[in-house]
Amino acid sequence: MPTDPSGRTALIRTLRTALPVAALASALALTGCTPETTGGGGRDSGGRDGAGATAPAGSALAAVESLTVKGRAPRTGYEREEFGRAWADTDGNGCGTRDDILKRDLVDVRFRSGGGGDCKVAAGTLTKDPYTGQRVEFVRGRSKVDIDHVVALSDAWQKGAQKWQRRKRIALANDPLNLLAVDSSANRRKSDGDTATWLPKNKAYRCVYVARQVAVKEKYELWVTRAERDAMKRVLSGCPGERLPAGGAPTEAPARFGR
Repeated sequence: MPTDPSGRTALIRTLRTALPVAALASALALTGCTPETTGGGGRDSGGRDGAGATAPAGSALAAVESLTVKGRAPRTGYEREEFGRAWADTDGNGCGTRDDILKRDLVDVRFRSGGGGDCKVAAGTLTKDPYTGQRVEFVRGRSKVDIDHVVALSDAWQKGAQKWQRRKRIALANDPLNLLAVDSSANRRKSDGDTATWLPKNKAYRCVYVARQVAVKEKYELWVTRAERDAMKRVLSGCPGERLPAGGAPTEAPARFGR
């Protein structure tokens, strides 16, 4: 058997061309050659899974493999208050989290007069809603814009959060990584769905959306169901280079929020 790598590769290619699969296996065994792949779950050295999608390092698709897979726990005991007062000022900038996200995601932002400084967003425009792709106007008090928890709090409760200390739940509920300004109707249709049960109508955003769910679940060590994991992989296999987003808040709220 040739020891020169290029000679070995040429021989394998010749055998593959000339012989059927069964005969090829016998010939390779006699010559001591093996195809230039690595074993382990059907994944080759380029990070290609059995379905043919690559999973580059740092990608959301690669990160899916790090998530724990378990069944959904009961929803028993879930209340929104378990995640603290809505839109708490966890970053200490003097503004509630809801207004922070509105300022981040809207354009042409106008603030409420008569106090509140640059905190209370009175109006603005969501130029392209992530979930529908449509333009949505925000007017305080009659808004068609919601702030969505990308990983719903109820979903988190059923996949690990019910065992956390309160400060970690408060952190998740107010983490900018887990928050998006979106069309209110789409958000309500989503409810507490995960990737297996709901995806944005706007197909162009699905890779970004699922990548963010993966990032939040990895960051907070939340588990996924088998169906959820498989759905994540199906979406991200169509965009294997989608990067895993990072950043956001610490995974524990400040000590002033108690335990």
